[in-house]
Amino acid sequence: MDRAKPDHSLFLEPLREMFENKIPFNRLLGMKVVSFEEDGACIRIDMREDFVGNFFLETLHGGVIFSVLDVVGGMTSVAGLIKKLRADLSKETAERFSKIGTIDMRIDFIRPGRGKYFLGTGTQLRTGNKVAVNRMELRNDEGELIAAGTGTYLVG
Repeated sequence: MDRAKPDHSLFLEPLREMFENKIPFNRLLGMKVVSFEEDGACIRIDMREDFVGNFFLETLHGGVIFSVLDVVGGMTSVAGLIKKLRADLSKETAERFSKIGTIDMRIDFIRPGRGKYFLGTGTQLRTGNKVAVNRMELRNDEGELIAAGTGTYLVG
């Protein structure tokens, strides 16, 4: 018997709202969710004067870059967990999302962070029962790769 694929979009929308509006640090950075689907996530930040890390070059601070990639990695972990479960998302399952956290991240800073805005994207490499591993990238408004990284996240 064929079971219909559950509609997880109803579950993703409140999580999208949470990442964008309920987490004070994300609001402080002005993160906006561009996409949040089972296969990954994308967030945007606009360049601001208070994000400058090198005032001579007027480039994006490495801590802002790291933060954006960590958030999009966490969102991608949530998306991967939803995709993996492929079942009705119960209250117990929802509680797993509150326990997702970063275990380890490695970021390569490819070029100086110049741009009007930046897009952080995440894709899943593997989502297991306890740990998820994701690939994250930050690109500027011209599509240039600014930074790339890999993150390991607790998901169970």
